[in-house]
Amino acid sequence: MRPMIPIAGAMLLAISTLVLADAPMPAAAAIHRSLVNVEIPGLKMVRQDGVAVSLDRELNDGRPVVVNFVYTSCTTICPMSSQEFSLLQQRLGPAGERVHLVSISIDPEQDTPARLRSYAQHFHAGKSWDHYTGDAASSVQAQSAFGVYRGGKMSHIPVTLLRTAPGNQWVRLDGFATAQEMYSELQGLVARR
Repeated sequence: MRPMIPIAGAMLLAISTLVLADAPMPAAAAIHRSLVNVEIPGLKMVRQDGVAVSLDRELNDGRPVVVNFVYTSCTTICPMSSQEFSLLQQRLGPAGERVHLVSISIDPEQDTPARLRSYAQHFHAGKSWDHYTGDAASSVQAQSAFGVYRGGKMSHIPVTLLRTAPGNQWVRLDGFATAQEMYSELQGLVARR
C-alpha cells in the first residue's frame, strides 16, 4: 500500500473551490401547487400577545391570509419558512397591512406566547403577522384541518396555504415556497377576485 501524501489545507480548499465553481448548481426544489377546501374550526388559540382568540374569526377577517406551521425550537424547515414570510412582508411593503400572515405553532407545549413573541421579533414580524399557540388538542385539530398533521413536530413538512377571502378556495404550496412565489400567488388570486 502506498503512503498517503498530505495535501495542504489551502490547496485542498482551492481544488474544491474550482470543482464547485464548475459544478452545476442544483435546481431549487419545485413546489407543488393545488387548490383545497379548508373548513377552519372554531378553535381557541392564543396569539403571541397573550390574547385568547378563535382561529376561525382570526382567519376570516376579510383580508387575504397566508398560513404556515412552525415551532420555535426548529432548526430546519421553520426558520427557512419564517425567513420567507419575513421577505414576503418586506415585498408587500405598506400593502402588507392588508394581508394577514399567520404562523401556527405545532409545539404548543414549548411555544408559549412569550416564546412566540421572541421568535416573531427575530424574524421582524410586523403587526399583520401573527403567531398562534394553544393546547395540544387544538394544535392537532388546526394542523388536521389544513391537512398538514404528520403525527409530531419532528416529521412536519413545509407547506404554505393562501386564500384571498373567506369562502374562497385555498392555494396549497407543498415545498419551500419563496417570498416571490407567495407574492405572485397573492397577486394572481387578488386579480381573479
